Amino acid sequence: MKSKLTLSLLAIAAILLVSCIISYMEYTSMRDYVSSLIADDISSVNVANRLSDQSNSYNLEILAVIGDETSTSIPEFDETFFKTHCDQLRASEAGNFIKPYADSIMYSYSAYMLTAMELEDVMQSDFIDTRTWYFERLQPRFARLRSDIDKLNGAIYQDLEKNSATFERGFYRSVIPGIVAVGVGLLLVLMLLFFVISDYVNPIYKMLDSLKAYRTNDKKYNYRFDGDDQLAELNEDITELANENQMLRQRITALKK
Repeated sequence: MKSKLTLSLLAIAAILLVSCIISYMEYTSMRDYVSSLIADDISSVNVANRLSDQSNSYNLEILAVIGDETSTSIPEFDETFFKTHCDQLRASEAGNFIKPYADSIMYSYSAYMLTAMELEDVMQSDFIDTRTWYFERLQPRFARLRSDIDKLNGAIYQDLEKNSATFERGFYRSVIPGIVAVGVGLLLVLMLLFFVISDYVNPIYKMLDSLKAYRTNDKKYNYRFDGDDQLAELNEDITELANENQMLRQRITALKK
């Protein structure tokens, strides 16, 4: 009896433990993978925003120079900063996804900078109107550069949403083994409960009823049930003792007569 109950409980514990380990490993693997992608997307968004801020600042400085006819200074653009951040986009974990957008930005940037380099000659020329040059040549190239940066930002946000959805799906997928294990565990507990009641609790109650009838009504203890465990052995011993005690009573009664 002890071995059966022990094996049943150990089986339930083993199923729950294995399912918990599987759920934890699945969740950990999914969390690390998706968290890395989300962190890379956030980093790419920050890089793209820095590129956008630098381009806007430079373009505003050019516009300020053009608006101030007395100004002769030429704004400086940190080309190393811009190229370094574009290289960061290419080298990110989502490089295959971001690389085409980063390349488009570099092409737009090259066209914009080649046009911006004309500023000094335009300002020194007596035949070229700086405002016309800005709005007809430089501004369209700047708009293209901003458009490519905005497209990159949009694509990164879409990828961020996709990775967030993947994380949510993965979370529920990792929880499923735990839910299944709990369900199986509850089923096994119910089966174990039914087994204990039918094979041990009910026989004990019937043994007690037979003993009560034997003691109060002087009936023969004759309860029998199939089994080969300690409870069946105990019932056989009780039956034997009860029979011996009944025979002893009969002998005492005969001697008294």
